[in-house]
Amino acid sequence: PRRAPDTPAPPTRASNASRPGVSAAAWLRTALAPGEVIAAPSGAFERDPQESSTTDEELSRAGSTTPDYGEKRLPQALIVGVKKGGTRALLEAIRAHPDVRAVGVEPHFFDRNYEKGLEWYRNVMPKTLDGQITMEKTPSYFVTSEAPKRIHSMAKDTKLIVVVRNPVTRAISDYTQTLSKKPEIPTFEVLAFKNRTLGLIDASWSAIRIGIYALHLENWLQYFPLSQILFVSGERLIIDPAGEMAKVQDFLGLKRIVTEKHFYFNKTKGFPCLKKPEDSSAPRCLGKSKGRTHPKIDPDVIHRLRKFYKPFNVMFYQMTGQDFQWEQEESDK
Repeated sequence: PRRAPDTPAPPTRASNASRPGVSAAAWLRTALAPGEVIAAPSGAFERDPQESSTTDEELSRAGSTTPDYGEKRLPQALIVGVKKGGTRALLEAIRAHPDVRAVGVEPHFFDRNYEKGLEWYRNVMPKTLDGQITMEKTPSYFVTSEAPKRIHSMAKDTKLIVVVRNPVTRAISDYTQTLSKKPEIPTFEVLAFKNRTLGLIDASWSAIRIGIYALHLENWLQYFPLSQILFVSGERLIIDPAGEMAKVQDFLGLKRIVTEKHFYFNKTKGFPCLKKPEDSSAPRCLGKSKGRTHPKIDPDVIHRLRKFYKPFNVMFYQMTGQDFQWEQEESDK
């Protein structure tokens, strides 16, 4: 496919304090323990054919349903990841804010549609008034190697939001989504290992590779300082949506308008739903594709995956200065 010319890379902007001694890429070439060699991926990150794909028709429709006032602007903030982390829930919640306008579909501009140019991208956006923030979310940006450079060349002060969750549950959720569309695929256990007997995890399988957050973050820190990236906990977005939304609104420089009165907990689905506080209309819950029941996975496979992810998680905590407590959460079980 044709690619738009990329601008030369700017000098590294990440402070050394945010970088652990060993890079995540180097970790991928290192054996974690005897018999637990990690399969290094071959070539670029593969595109998961099961990821939701947005059609041009949907995009043009998204751009044309906005009111007639205001103007279309390039986004000042992006939800760049991660797939199956809680990005849709976050987008729906932040759209309840009167100073935010966001496109509902995923434009996939910085990964799949870049050659269409910035004017095409701007046209997909909703119209905004002065003082309103334009946003979009495409979770695959986080794992697309060209995305940080391309976003930086659009606007180096773009604010980035990454929703992360425990990489083991994220991988299972990712697999569950694919399974619902392609019931004939092999079991999770088969796909997760290059060699089950040797305990060789297949790090090139996208469901596993997306969760190596430290590896992907290194790429973003070449272009953006940590102060421009907000990491949202997918787990806390479910347990305490108002608390996480307070951080998001602060990060975007918005008044804290989306609060606990916007949410109610849906016991059937097991996660919060959004309601409009000013009226008594039925709350808006995420669609039937969200909150699917996960298939039962062999506990030994879960244990091996936890071991696989642990050094990367620790590295991610060091890089971000945030402890997401995924290991603690597992030891509680």
